Amino acid sequence: MEIKWYGHAAFRLTPAEGPRVITDPYTPEGVGYAPIADTADLVLISSDDDDAHCRADLIPGSPDVVNALEVAQNGGNTTAAGLEIAAIEAAEWDRHPEHAVPGQNGMYRFTLDGIACAHMGDVGNPLTDAQITFFEDVDILFALAGGYLTIELPDLMAMIHRVRPKLVIPMHFRTLTYRPRNTMWIESFLSHFKDEDVDFAFAPTVDITHDDIPSRTRVLVMDYVR
Repeated sequence: MEIKWYGHAAFRLTPAEGPRVITDPYTPEGVGYAPIADTADLVLISSDDDDAHCRADLIPGSPDVVNALEVAQNGGNTTAAGLEIAAIEAAEWDRHPEHAVPGQNGMYRFTLDGIACAHMGDVGNPLTDAQITFFEDVDILFALAGGYLTIELPDLMAMIHRVRPKLVIPMHFRTLTYRPRNTMWIESFLSHFKDEDVDFAFAPTVDITHDDIPSRTRVLVMDYVR
C-alpha cells in the first residue's frame, strides 16, 4: 500500500487491491498546503462543517464520500466503495478559538491490504474509555501530533501507551507551511519516544506492506506534498 501525505490530516492510501482512499481533505487557502490533485475511489471526512477536514468537493472526479460523524451517529459502521468503515464520535477542542460551541466529528478506522488503519479526525479532548478501545489492534495510527487545537500530547500518549499501535504516522502538527502560533512542531511529539523508535521518510510517499508493520510501536514521520 502506498501512503501519501498532503499535509494537515489528509492522506491518500493506495492499496494493491481495494479502493483508493483520501482522508480529511482541506481547503488549501486555509491551511497553506498544496491543492490535492489526485483522484480517489473513496473520500473519508471527519465532519461536514470544518474546511480543514471536509473538502471532499475539491477532490477530482466523482469519488464516494463518507462522513465519519454521520457513521458514528448511525450505528458506527458502514460500507462504501467495497470498504468496511467503523467510526466513533468525538468533539473538537472545547476552547477552540473559531467555534463558540465545540463541533462534533468522527474518528474512523478501516482495513486495506490486510493493514488496520485508524484516523483520529479532529478530536480535541482526552479520550473516553470507549474511544480508546476503538483504537485497539490498530496497525497504523494517523495521530494528531500538534497539541493546540486538537488533543493534548499527554492525553494522546496515554492512548498510545494503552493500545500500542504498531506504526504511528503523525499529522496536524506545525510545519513551515502550516503555522498556527501555538501548534507544536514535530519535536514535541517525538520527545515522547526513544530515538531508535523513530523513522523519517524524507518524502511525502511511502510504500508499506503487512510484512513491514513493526512488532512494537514505532513512529514514521513523513514529509508533505510540495
